[in-house]
Amino acid sequence: MKRLFHWLIPPDIWKPTVSVLMGIFIGLGAYAFYISKAPSYLSDNPETCINCHVMNPQFNDWAHSSHRTIATCNDCHVPHDNFLNKYLFKMKDGLRHATIFTMRSESQSIYILDAGKQVVQENCIRCHERVVGMEYLMAVQPNFDNTLKERHCLECHRETPHSRVNSISSTPNALVNTSLESRTEREEEE
Repeated sequence: MKRLFHWLIPPDIWKPTVSVLMGIFIGLGAYAFYISKAPSYLSDNPETCINCHVMNPQFNDWAHSSHRTIATCNDCHVPHDNFLNKYLFKMKDGLRHATIFTMRSESQSIYILDAGKQVVQENCIRCHERVVGMEYLMAVQPNFDNTLKERHCLECHRETPHSRVNSISSTPNALVNTSLESRTEREEEE
């Protein structure tokens, strides 16, 4: 172990150069951490989702929906079966989003991946299981077919709690700061 550590130490002539390069590398890393608002992604704050401007239309719709008072983005879009799975999913999804936006390869239409659809389905059931239990379905639909269990909630409730945005370019206010606090202040003034 001592040999390995000794091998990592540069010769005396290189120490100033290595120190400066390490400082630059650590400084750039800290700046990237700050500019990306990285700590915010550990929270459940819905405003985190609009760190990237393309989510503003979805945020605006959610802010005017009935879900606003009871559910955040993470309540629907990340798993809640255990702590580790929740943050592993957030990390994987976040790295995917960061890569897409860093490379400027986002498409005009935002869509959810199959893994995300499954998580949303599980969370719909988790929150609404008392309402959409088998007894309810049997009462509402006398000809209830068990194949309905195979369907996803989003097939009928696609516009809940935010509507579909077909294209980023179809939302002219997508770049406007729409923080929840400023929206609440404007609503109170009216």
